[in-house]
Amino acid sequence: MHAQEEIHIPRKLAQQLLHIAQNSPDAEICGLVGGKNGVPTTCYPVSNVADHPEQRFLLDAKQQIAAMAAMRDQDEQLFAIYHSHPAAPARPSSTDLEQAAYPEALYLIISLNTKGILEMRGFKIAAKNATEIPLTLSEN
Repeated sequence: MHAQEEIHIPRKLAQQLLHIAQNSPDAEICGLVGGKNGVPTTCYPVSNVADHPEQRFLLDAKQQIAAMAAMRDQDEQLFAIYHSHPAAPARPSSTDLEQAAYPEALYLIISLNTKGILEMRGFKIAAKNATEIPLTLSEN
């Protein structure tokens, strides 16, 4: 498998994702990111309906469908699925690997487990294997 070139995340979108994660220090947040032409453009927060939201995430099915419909209306494709780890590093947990169902999507994981420094990392997950994709903030 060839190494994936870095992915550019608009700074405004990254700040939005980090802000949503910071507002939920005790439960994982989750949602989708729509993109156009390989560039992430819009954040679609989705409620986490997992039984133990402090340890895992489960996208609310109705909200996920609504977010996908909104993306289609905007001519966007599913670019990424994001969630936070309130107390764990920004890398996929075994549950994340088990449940990853979109090999073409980027998985963005935001960690709050870093004293005052937020960490966001991106992974492609296929067949329970995660490959980290370098993220770069862009100004547009």
